[in-house]
Amino acid sequence: MTLGNLVGRTLEAVEPDASAIARLLDAAKSSLADAKLPGISNEGRFDMAYKAIMQCANAALQANGFRTLTSKPGHHQTMIQTLTSTIGLDASTMMLLDRLRKQRNVIDYSGDVVSLSMANQAVVHAETLLLHTGTWIRANKPDLFP
Repeated sequence: MTLGNLVGRTLEAVEPDASAIARLLDAAKSSLADAKLPGISNEGRFDMAYKAIMQCANAALQANGFRTLTSKPGHHQTMIQTLTSTIGLDASTMMLLDRLRKQRNVIDYSGDVVSLSMANQAVVHAETLLLHTGTWIRANKPDLFP
């Protein structure tokens, strides 16, 4: 299934906007920096890293001329699962990020404790995705790269 096939179902077509993409990438950098602040709880670190992942995924979609329909359920899932199409992320990494999304839902709705290793893993994956997203946009959509 192509991204275009998802229009009207989970995505809408948008005109790529370099300033919006720059804001999303800057926000992802800021969220990632917050996830690394000393003294922040594991839950806080995990949340901020996950937020950076979502901001990168949103920037990737918008760079390709799409955004999720937030009025429909599953927009986080859509953003993550389209990373293979938007920035060529390998399927195994996409599935790993999707597991983080599922863990975040469990944590948010059950109050489960986030371990240090889980928080660290989320931070590493957010850093990697931010680098991959910026590299892909710079190489494939240079007019949209800040």
